[in-house]
Amino acid sequence: MQELQKRLTDLEKDFLVAYERLKIEDKLAKMAKLEEEVAVPEIWHNIEEATSKNQELARVTEETQPWRLLKTQIEDLKELTQMSDESLKEEIAGQVEAMEKNFQDLKKALRFNGPYDDKDAIIRITAGAGGTEAMDWSGMLERMYLRFFERKGFKVQTLERVAGEEAGIKTGVYEVTGANAYGLLKSEHGVHRLVRLSPFNANNLRQTSFALVEVLPVIKADTDVKIDEKDLRIDVYHSGGHGGQSVNTTNSAVRITHLPTNTVVAIQNERSQLQNKEKAMEILRGKLVQMQLEQHAESIDKLRAGESAGWGQQIRNYVLQPYKLVKDTRTGYEETDPDAVLDGEIDGFIDNFLENCYAQSDEA
Repeated sequence: MQELQKRLTDLEKDFLVAYERLKIEDKLAKMAKLEEEVAVPEIWHNIEEATSKNQELARVTEETQPWRLLKTQIEDLKELTQMSDESLKEEIAGQVEAMEKNFQDLKKALRFNGPYDDKDAIIRITAGAGGTEAMDWSGMLERMYLRFFERKGFKVQTLERVAGEEAGIKTGVYEVTGANAYGLLKSEHGVHRLVRLSPFNANNLRQTSFALVEVLPVIKADTDVKIDEKDLRIDVYHSGGHGGQSVNTTNSAVRITHLPTNTVVAIQNERSQLQNKEKAMEILRGKLVQMQLEQHAESIDKLRAGESAGWGQQIRNYVLQPYKLVKDTRTGYEETDPDAVLDGEIDGFIDNFLENCYAQSDEA
């Protein structure tokens, strides 16, 4: 029983360190405050504010509940080990082992230590040069991520989708809502390269295709990222595509250009010009923040045009011919089952990237 008590003491010690680093008590206080606010009937006079607070409450509750539960379990089991006889040793050992495994999973939250890791994410997939082959590859990546989001229980909203003429997509833009969505997906930001025997080549030759995946944090409030109005050019135009009533007959589409960095965002998915402008600004804030992280700039004002990673950063190779291998060029992590990876099983790549980032931040 003494050995179990020691394991439990060590577990509690590590648990409390992680509990403190993640500021769980502060989050619990925030949760209590939100519960009070959403309980007031008058809050529903402003539907947008009420919805936002309820979503925030759900997120904080989901984030803190496992930590509260494990803390209670550790305290209860500590008491049990002090009063139990040897006959319960095997049962207690099983509970300790289960809690140790649970804690290892919870500890992964420590990796989300970036300033925007707790935000939702926007993911944009763009086909590279190469015509139908590149568009098909972008479509394969789209399916891979949608399967991954489905398994994670993330909510996905399509912001823009331009299909290829024969196959795949030219562009796909999605807003992903879930716990630490940006922190989880930021590892996917960069160029993805495919090598295979092309089904669109008459001679069935081996071909290389590229697609750019951009992952941006969702930053809804102007207060989080300040953009000077004089730095923006806003153009409106008729929406393209199928649309619905009034969508293609009014200037509802919006294009916003951030002049200092020549960053352009265009949105035409929503029905109204105002909705498209709000969504375009949300994406623009995310793009500028991503550029700020890449350039290690102190602020948005310090950004330099043309120095974002863009097509220059190849992060992962998917080789289907002459052998089967998916390899991350940054971490060296690889998988030998590309079919499973392309079916959405990318957890290994994400976990390995986050572990590397966390280890480097700890060393720093």
